[in-house]
Amino acid sequence: MNINPRLETLPDYPFDRLRSLLEGIGSPDNVTPISLAVGEPQQPVPSWVSTIVQDHDHCWNNYPPFAGTPELRGAIAGWLDRRFGLTPNDLDPQTHILACAGSREALYLLPTWLVPETKNGKRPIVAMPNPFYHVYGTGALASGAESLYLSATHETGFLPDLDSLDAETLERLSILFVCSPANPQGVIATTEYLEHAIRLARQHDFVVVSDECYAEIYDHTPPPSALQVCHEVAESSDANDGSLYDRVIVVNSLSKRSNGAGLRSGFVAGDPVIIEGYGRFRSYIAASIPFPIDAASVALWNDDRHVEDIRAYYRRNIDVAEAVIGDRFGFYRPPGGFFLWLDVGDGEAAAKTLWRDAGVKVLPGAHTSRDDPQGNNPGASYIRIALVNDEATIRTACERLVKVL
Repeated sequence: MNINPRLETLPDYPFDRLRSLLEGIGSPDNVTPISLAVGEPQQPVPSWVSTIVQDHDHCWNNYPPFAGTPELRGAIAGWLDRRFGLTPNDLDPQTHILACAGSREALYLLPTWLVPETKNGKRPIVAMPNPFYHVYGTGALASGAESLYLSATHETGFLPDLDSLDAETLERLSILFVCSPANPQGVIATTEYLEHAIRLARQHDFVVVSDECYAEIYDHTPPPSALQVCHEVAESSDANDGSLYDRVIVVNSLSKRSNGAGLRSGFVAGDPVIIEGYGRFRSYIAASIPFPIDAASVALWNDDRHVEDIRAYYRRNIDVAEAVIGDRFGFYRPPGGFFLWLDVGDGEAAAKTLWRDAGVKVLPGAHTSRDDPQGNNPGASYIRIALVNDEATIRTACERLVKVL
């Protein structure tokens, strides 16, 4: 069978790798298995979401607009205003925002739309942090670009070192993926870091795609948005004279903010030229948000109270983990997100030991990373733990982890 040869090189999905790693290894008979491997929220969405969906059940037979209803884009703009200070004068819901069926779809399709066949006569590059959300690499692969994995290690503050990008790389760069708060390390990109990325993009003609899906899950300091930073860039004397959001796209969703992973409701926002073209592209191939889900999404973006409860839930889980783990395994409180990134020496060996001896399932860091040019995998010594379960379950899992490792 003839298939796209690029996609033949697609590595196994991280959780398929984990399944293979643990194949044939049983958990202890005397304990209840606990999975902390998947970052899937375990809390429910607010109860009133079901009522809104039911109230709009007469709309299931209607084709929804691909860009989202005006009401939905207006609600997203309202949240961006409240959260990041982006006023209607700066952010037009109809030209700067596009609703999409979750962030995964948007992150995958953006390289297909944005990556040219060549850049400055050479093969384009899509760069991303390493470790990284697997969809970045898949989207880059499908676009035909060369994937550049920028190591995000303890030495670099768990963010890629943008100063390490040489002139030849910048000449070929088409997209730079940024994730803040980072998955899996939980670090937050500062305003200065994002400003540096945006200035590089405008100087070297590439697009910053800022994945901000964990922006509402933070410990103390609210993470800035790349859109917010665009205003600070514009206020400086050497700012670009074009669009306020020139070459900047942010991606977000209700999956983590509102526990709405199954809603498949998100958005892209930013550069209006990209939004317009990408919107036309999506209308041919992508799923739109059904009217009942659209209506529920409007209500969720308009409400911030439930988000405070969700944020407090994850803070309590971090408190529990910190109390049990202490300073072992390089533990630090993640400034954002709900993952622990623990240095256990050999992540795959630790994952097998934890499942066999403690009935605790975690994701080896190597499954979220790629080898660097020297053959080193920046995630190899780590495990990722998703603090999504209730406090009692988190305490039990962490106690087993400490005892076994």
